[in-house]
Amino acid sequence: MVIGAAARVAIGGCRKLVSSHTSLLLVSSQCRQMSMDAQSVSEKLRSSGLLRTQGLIGGKWLDSYDNKTIKVNNPATGEIIADVACMGTKETNDAIASSYEAFTSWSRLTAGERSKVLRRWYDLLIAHKEELGQLITLEQGKPLKEAIGEVAYGASFIEYYAEEAKRVYGDIIPPNLSDRRLLVLKQPVGVVGAITPWNFPLAMITRKVGPALASGCTVVVKPSELTPLTALAAAELALQAGVPPGALNVVMGNAPEIGDALLTSPQVRKITFTGSTAVGKKLMAAAAPTVKKVSLELGGNAPSIVFDDADLDVAVKGTLAAKFRNSGQTCVCANRVLVQDGIYDKFAEAFSEAVQKLEVGDGFRDGTTQGPLINDAAVQKVETFVQDAVSKGAKIIIGGKRHSLGMTFYEPTVIRDVSDNMIMSKEEIFGPVAPLIRFKTEEDAIRIANDTIAGLAAYIFTNSVQRSWRVFEALEYGLVGVNEGLISTEVAPFGGVKQSGLGREGSKYGMDEYLEIKYVCLGDMNRH
Repeated sequence: MVIGAAARVAIGGCRKLVSSHTSLLLVSSQCRQMSMDAQSVSEKLRSSGLLRTQGLIGGKWLDSYDNKTIKVNNPATGEIIADVACMGTKETNDAIASSYEAFTSWSRLTAGERSKVLRRWYDLLIAHKEELGQLITLEQGKPLKEAIGEVAYGASFIEYYAEEAKRVYGDIIPPNLSDRRLLVLKQPVGVVGAITPWNFPLAMITRKVGPALASGCTVVVKPSELTPLTALAAAELALQAGVPPGALNVVMGNAPEIGDALLTSPQVRKITFTGSTAVGKKLMAAAAPTVKKVSLELGGNAPSIVFDDADLDVAVKGTLAAKFRNSGQTCVCANRVLVQDGIYDKFAEAFSEAVQKLEVGDGFRDGTTQGPLINDAAVQKVETFVQDAVSKGAKIIIGGKRHSLGMTFYEPTVIRDVSDNMIMSKEEIFGPVAPLIRFKTEEDAIRIANDTIAGLAAYIFTNSVQRSWRVFEALEYGLVGVNEGLISTEVAPFGGVKQSGLGREGSKYGMDEYLEIKYVCLGDMNRH
């Protein structure tokens, strides 16, 4: 499409510059189709009962007490999907009280009883995966196929922890004296405050709520105000599955007020958060006065290291998946692509050709692999990073600007000759930009990869088993993929080191984050 300054059109929130009658018709058709698709999906979701706009407190759907609302937008079109309740301190305190009251009965259920409820919730999530996927695409923007994939991924945590609920084992310890018996119990922490981001509106919730409910905790969820609709739909299905009133609450709206209420309440015994490192540090500090248990999954600066001996096709495919999933808006995205001298030019060419084939567009359109960024602030951040790199000598191979679709679409971008004095080498891009950094030796690669405050995910591409062991042992990261770009799964622990967070989610280790250890000493046991 030829873009010029001759005319400006705005259809369904899509703004565009066009230079010909043909372009105008094409742009108009595309925007109108995007708008119509979104509207029809919204109507279907409303009729299904899954498009909720009220918060959930004590098993009841409630408006905010002052009737304030916030608008939820479709990032692909700019259109308003819904007005949802804008809740704050009072609503959150009531949600906490509801969770605190429900904790006694929920925690006293047998593990098997809790397991059955979670299994029913999993079944309902899978039964409604199409609708939930549509809702994710509607409010977050990712392609529908990818969104439905997130539903399956998110639901897998509910299934896994439905099973794991029955495997919370204690210990019997050999006593130090003959008349004593020593044992260890694992018991639920209590009320959990779960604060989740917008990039995975379902999975980031189920990854926290699944183990919390399985262990016997109750939860107050604060989803992102940008994507609350998926959380509310999941909560509706949880109620249908038999999660009792108060065991799961959802409040959204005024983030500072909700966060302060969760952090200052002595009834909330744990905070679990996924989001930026800067916010995570503030939450950690604010949780200190009441000495809450805290788990944090924070920002990353993931290196994807391509060695000379790598299989080129495997390295391109793996790095493409690691970088461009969700348009680069994940904390485990390859933020820096480190390529060894001997393969640098070949990789740059092959990788750029693969990126060139990515289809940018509305998530409801067939063939789309790259949706919009979440909002204009996200695009401006990407633009700043790219401009900084170019001003310091980096060269754009492809992309490097806003997409002709307008709104918050950005062209998938590959930049070569990136160096460590550029912002994108140091900070998380969170967009569809792949910086290529050249290195000479294995030691150089490890040094560059570890030269960051972050330590969440890293990727290695090599055909040498010996090298892979040396490198993954030396990398200061919580997750490492070897010849693979998609490594997250419910059965493995997810979490970072350094300033990428505390604790783990997923796997049997994720259950421990919601349990306290109690030691019991039984005395006078030799008396008959």
